[in-house]
Amino acid sequence: MKCPECGYEDSKVIDSRPTDNRIRRRRECYKCKCRFTTYEAVEHIPLMVVKKDKSIEPFDRDKLINRLCRATVKRPVKIETLENMVEDIVVQLKNELRSEVTSDEIGELVLHRLKDIDKVAYIRFASVYRDFSDVDSFVRIISELSEEQES
Repeated sequence: MKCPECGYEDSKVIDSRPTDNRIRRRRECYKCKCRFTTYEAVEHIPLMVVKKDKSIEPFDRDKLINRLCRATVKRPVKIETLENMVEDIVVQLKNELRSEVTSDEIGELVLHRLKDIDKVAYIRFASVYRDFSDVDSFVRIISELSEEQES
């Protein structure tokens, strides 16, 4: 942080306090001992979803949780489990510093986690996400699950 008085590029933090959505820091220049205040704000980069039709919309956590609730209806899955799963996905995507993600990528992340939570919910979600159009699609995914369980 450059000193506003002498331009020296190093200072020490004397005091830090949270204010609103920022952090207020009192600093002191190592060279001229000038004291000054800086503010830090967390930069929120919105996560955008590229849909299958190539349209782009902001990621909606509630929309994903709603879809997961549909897949887990009458299943022994707590809403907290679904919320934690969605939070894990969001954190993973943000840690990758991505501003855009495809709906297919989100679907795969969900399926990967849902498989460990509830197999029936996994099949329900996969049937909509992968757009199953015939019985063979259901049979194929159930066979895959059965083979994984046996190994």
